[in-house]
Amino acid sequence: MLLAALGLSACQQKETNPLLADWNAPFGVPPFEQIKVEHYMPAIEEGMRQQKAEIDAIVNNTAAPDFENTILAYDNSGKLLSRIMPVFSGINGANTTPDMQKIERELSPKMTAHYDDIRLNEGLFNRVKAVYEQREQLGLDALQLRLVEEMYKGFVRSGANLDPAKKEELRRLNTEIANLQTTFGQNMLAETAAYQLIIDKEADLAGLPETVIATAAGRATKAGMEGKWLFGLDNPSVMPFLQYADNRDFRRQIQQAYLNRANNGNANDSKEIVRQLVTLRLQKAQLMGYPDFAAMVLEDRMSKNSANVYDLLDKLWTPTMKVAKQEAAELQKMMNAGGVAGTLEASDWSYYSEKVKNAKYALDEEMLRPYFKLENVRDGIFYVCNRLYGITFTPRNDIATPTDEAVAFECKDADGSHLGILFLDMFSRPGAKRGGAWCGRYRSQAYENGERKAPLVTIVCNFTRPVGDKPALLSSDEANTFFHEFGHALHGLLSNVHYRGLLGTPRDFVELPSQIMEHWCFEPEVLKHYAKHYETGEIIPDALIAKMDKAGKYGEGFKTAEYLAASYLDMDYHTLTAIPAQLNPTQFEIDQLNKKRGLMTQIPPRYRSTYFSHTMGGGYTAGYYSYIWAEVLDCDAYQAFVETGDIFNPTVAGKFRKDILERGGEEDAMQLYLKFRGKAPVIEPLLKNRGLK
Repeated sequence: MLLAALGLSACQQKETNPLLADWNAPFGVPPFEQIKVEHYMPAIEEGMRQQKAEIDAIVNNTAAPDFENTILAYDNSGKLLSRIMPVFSGINGANTTPDMQKIERELSPKMTAHYDDIRLNEGLFNRVKAVYEQREQLGLDALQLRLVEEMYKGFVRSGANLDPAKKEELRRLNTEIANLQTTFGQNMLAETAAYQLIIDKEADLAGLPETVIATAAGRATKAGMEGKWLFGLDNPSVMPFLQYADNRDFRRQIQQAYLNRANNGNANDSKEIVRQLVTLRLQKAQLMGYPDFAAMVLEDRMSKNSANVYDLLDKLWTPTMKVAKQEAAELQKMMNAGGVAGTLEASDWSYYSEKVKNAKYALDEEMLRPYFKLENVRDGIFYVCNRLYGITFTPRNDIATPTDEAVAFECKDADGSHLGILFLDMFSRPGAKRGGAWCGRYRSQAYENGERKAPLVTIVCNFTRPVGDKPALLSSDEANTFFHEFGHALHGLLSNVHYRGLLGTPRDFVELPSQIMEHWCFEPEVLKHYAKHYETGEIIPDALIAKMDKAGKYGEGFKTAEYLAASYLDMDYHTLTAIPAQLNPTQFEIDQLNKKRGLMTQIPPRYRSTYFSHTMGGGYTAGYYSYIWAEVLDCDAYQAFVETGDIFNPTVAGKFRKDILERGGEEDAMQLYLKFRGKAPVIEPLLKNRGLK
């Protein structure tokens, strides 16, 4: 370790490194304002050293293995590392720098080796196995028994039963996969930040809303191009441009740049990384005794196997394509009627979709933005949370935040007791913040000495910044995204799980809490509370709500098709049982989506291979289908409220909190759902919700 090499003792390290010192701030918030880049690596290495010592103590314990000295001891190991790593990963995702990315590259193989050393430790596994084999005779309660079984299964799924030679091969594969995933993510960040569409003629801005133009002018000024307009590939910039810009050539240009991120034959090209990733993942799966990578991943998911995933996707594909083709015909007609000859292209879809929606429903996205001031949407979310669960959110200006732009809130239960801290970091920072929106943890909920240790939760988004004297005005999609991510935040804030090893839930279940929150976003009763005009304070008119309701299902053919296409792409890569030596991701997409399934060229998959971070970057590998799988659950679950005639029904909300949000992985996911709903979910509410039935 660097500090050790400098002759600093553990005590001196605590004094000089804020990550290793006691965090005495309110609620145990990390000392963000004190942390420097050079603090991360020594602190993380110290965390690894301490966990290794804790594992060695378990292995070398001469007492017979039991729940306390093996299972609980392992569950409690690595607390320092678990405290530090979320700080690094959270800041690196939200506000990275070249130095942070260098540390990320250096850490990847070290962290992979560290966890492999634990999961493949024969002595540790033998003790866990001994407890597992006698678990029925130990008088364990239900949660203890669940922890033993999940821990044992986790070791087996991590390769603990492999022979020594195969364990070494697994180590190699894990390291290479981790390194490639890191490079993939950094390539995408660099590609997104590098592109610039510079417009120097005001006439070429025709069609764009005033706020979009002002934002582009501000970006250009910041980049030293006063008097011009600068557009990029981050969503707050590229999506409104595709939606409103009259200049078709510029729409083509920025669309192609967006679709070809990390696919430009330069230093950030990720095609070869994709090929290597799917190859190495297949090798890992087959080493573990599975025919393909998806089979290995899905074994402990709700879906259980790829056949069930494909069955769901296929059931949706036919009605989706029928609606999408109807939409395409409408757009083609609108385009030709406007004097534009030729065939509809991908870069035309959003533009003409907005025009058709306006013509059919007299609704334009810009009509809605004035009612979706960021702070008002946030207050609307707080209102929904209070009505459902009795919880409140209070601003805390006395604690450090992860970034200068983040704000903090204390979440309290109905009785006033502390539940956790929530950070909100809302605005786009191209090149520093990774794309999209996500919810993370700077500390997960835990129990220590019989008391609940409250979580520190963060929501990070890439919304459009305030422009001039106007506040941040969200699109309806951004408002929906805010509600979605807040569902994840509630899952973290309300968690009440007793063992760290049972905090997690299956990937295809974890989207249920987030997606059910979306249902409240545009409910008239909720809109009436938060959708207020930012200038006049006028509550959104009934006529506008009616238009939103009528237009609500418009465009679902396109949205569902692009989502399903990405889900198929993810599954198709990871159900391969042999990888072609010259696998070309671009051609693979065409073969699997356009030729095999008939996807229209005007609808690209939501994520193409070279910027599909959900699957290639890890996290949702062989799991992007999880959103639609969970949507079956969330649409069915929301019906539990609707059926009572009260979307804030306190009894239903209480059951959802108790049976879903608080429980983590303390019970099988489907059993938790059945406890809440009283019956198995059905697909009909999803089809209705998406306008596919």
